[in-house]
Amino acid sequence: MEILGYLLGVLTPSNFMLALTGVVLGTVIGALPGLSATMAVAVLVPFTFVLGPASGLIALGAIYTGALYGGAFAAILVNTPGTPSSIATTFDGYPMARKGDGGLAISIATLASVFGGIVGALALLLVSPPLAKIALAFGPAEYFWLAIFGLTLISALSVGNTLKGLMGACIGLMLSMVGVAVIGGDVRYTFGMQNLLGGIDITAALIGLYCVPVMIDLVMRQDPHIQVAEEKDGIRLSEAFRLVRKGKLNLLRSSVIGTIVGILPGAGGSIAGLVAYTEARRASAHPEEFGKGAPDGVIATEAANNATVGGGFIPTLVLGIPGTPPDAIILGALLVQGVKVGPSLFTADAPIVYTFIFGLLLATLLMLPAGLFIGRYAYRFITRFPKSLLVPSIAFMTIAGAYAVHSSIHDVQVMIVLGLFGWVLDRYGIRPSPIVLGLVLGSIAEQGFVQSYLIGNSSGNVIGIFFGRPISIGIILAAALTITFPHWANYRKKRADAAITASEAQVPRAAETQSAARVDTRIGTVAVALTCLAMAGVGLVQARGMTAMGAVFPRTIATVLALLSVLMLIRIARAWMTGAPDDRAPISADASAVRGWLFTLASLLWVWLIPVVGFATTAIAAFAVLMPVAEFGRASLRTWLLRSLFALLMIGGFWVLMARVLLLRMPAGLLF
Repeated sequence: MEILGYLLGVLTPSNFMLALTGVVLGTVIGALPGLSATMAVAVLVPFTFVLGPASGLIALGAIYTGALYGGAFAAILVNTPGTPSSIATTFDGYPMARKGDGGLAISIATLASVFGGIVGALALLLVSPPLAKIALAFGPAEYFWLAIFGLTLISALSVGNTLKGLMGACIGLMLSMVGVAVIGGDVRYTFGMQNLLGGIDITAALIGLYCVPVMIDLVMRQDPHIQVAEEKDGIRLSEAFRLVRKGKLNLLRSSVIGTIVGILPGAGGSIAGLVAYTEARRASAHPEEFGKGAPDGVIATEAANNATVGGGFIPTLVLGIPGTPPDAIILGALLVQGVKVGPSLFTADAPIVYTFIFGLLLATLLMLPAGLFIGRYAYRFITRFPKSLLVPSIAFMTIAGAYAVHSSIHDVQVMIVLGLFGWVLDRYGIRPSPIVLGLVLGSIAEQGFVQSYLIGNSSGNVIGIFFGRPISIGIILAAALTITFPHWANYRKKRADAAITASEAQVPRAAETQSAARVDTRIGTVAVALTCLAMAGVGLVQARGMTAMGAVFPRTIATVLALLSVLMLIRIARAWMTGAPDDRAPISADASAVRGWLFTLASLLWVWLIPVVGFATTAIAAFAVLMPVAEFGRASLRTWLLRSLFALLMIGGFWVLMARVLLLRMPAGLLF
């Protein structure tokens, strides 16, 4: 009966409105690149102190779960994960949008997010203490192998391109080591620049590596950003229900995976989404459809990353070990309110903790109507938005989002440089996802590796520490299975296809008539491989000046990257001799290289002139340059005036939000 009383306490008008407002705010914030769940929770924590402990926690939990879900909007509509948890959502969400199924993808993501969130919250409610013991069973070696498992997942998803996927993961790990070492305190790879002492911000890198290449492609192509057909317009809720019901096993499995992974501190939704996505692909009858717009891919990733919310609160509340930065902030809010976390929390402060859990369930349920309502208009807005406004608007939001994280123009500059670098790598087969995941998991992998190495070295049993513990062995076997199974399945498929087509006449390959393009591709791929080899060389050279503790991980990763780069050069040489086709990302025939160069030059000038001229002034000038660059057709004077008015309102609105609401320290330039 007490539990029923806590449930009724959540359903009071004030708590209901707090949950609804939190979900809406979180969804909007999560959909904007750079404005993360961590920022939203941190900014709003002081406002919750005027509320009761339970009501304040309901508001924070609603914002958190809404922000994780909101990341799917940007992932589906502009191929940019709003949060790291939505990385895997881009694999099939954006291809669905490109085919005209963006509204359907948003509805599927909403239904899967709600179900996954409910499973995670129910696990928090019913089985918190026993599940929390899972986190205690993980030591440094297990966390290292878990991070490696996450990296092998992303590389295994690109069958036939695993080598480049592993190279991308190593590049991300190298980037994660910039700054002060997590163990030992060595200063690494800063090249004397003090701005790099704090490392490369994950949010800035995420925005740059995903969003900048999308904008360059938008500028270069004449075709629309998202295809829209009249018969496919709208959110198509009934069709989404049918697809989710059809994939119910995938939905349940992904939710359980998300809950379990969420329990592990530091793992988070990025690993959960990838594990669920890989399992969904492995179990699918049509794995070849994944990556091309498969609804099951969206179901798996969104169910898993939202289930991590409830799973992540299990070690936070039961053990006092926060799994993610938002969990840590909410834990701090609990402590300020005088609530002591630990195993006795569910008895000593039962009214607070149970009200919070039921509030989390309520917020998850409210995501359904709120998400569908927001998604309906967000999809219509994006599809009807002219490209001449879409490109500078996205560019402006990425710059504002990257700046808002630390009020640092340095983060914005890192974002644009990594974005341009990522576009080149993407053109030659190294996708952004392995790089971002390596950056996200780098600190976890390094901390686990160095701690395990030190323990093993002191006990004279390094091999045993890494390979002798049961959980470690299980994770290693899972990683090996994950990375080999897709290749085995692909091999079987190729043999079956070869048997079917053996009697058919061989058609000359189109690649044989495109020798010039092939040579250009291989020269570019050689340049990328040599660049990676140079990165590895720099890493090895600089590791000589570090302490043994600080150098062990950089030296290991640089060596692996060097070996992979050499293998890539050997592979290119063999392909050159045999005439094998390349895997360069295609560029449409009507692509305009001049527009791409103009966008690149304008973006670089924009971010470097902000501290000189001012935030708003440079934004206005950038809109004036980029709007005609992104416009392939002709527009009337009235249209241009209306678009200019929209740009001014948007710039002014963001400036007020950042300077007056979020109280960020804006760049002090000569002008406004």
